[in-house]
Amino acid sequence: QVQLVESGGGLVQAGGSLRLSCAASGNIATITTMGWYRQAPGKPREMVATSTTGFNTNYAGSVKGRFTISRDNAKNTVYLQMISLKPEDTAVYYCNLYEVVRGVNYWGKGTLVTVSS
Repeated sequence: QVQLVESGGGLVQAGGSLRLSCAASGNIATITTMGWYRQAPGKPREMVATSTTGFNTNYAGSVKGRFTISRDNAKNTVYLQMISLKPEDTAVYYCNLYEVVRGVNYWGKGTLVTVSS
């Protein structure tokens, strides 16, 4: 069993920055993808950024160039550095860990990011 706990959300003005953190604990597999997803009111969940154990990354086109995902495998932690935030970035951000070999997903409870205009 894996537990994920997000932190770092909050209220910022447009153009501001936030850094989200997600700490994983429990029985963590060697080969994983960790990432961030978000869900805005009335919209489906969407992928924001992912990172493999080997630090290969993918980004949604809407955040590329503004958000940076990183992970510290020794600390079992993934981060999302967000700059130049826009009101359309407002959403609940969820941490995800995908155990590649078993095909199992784990999710955090989410942290709210609100960007005011």
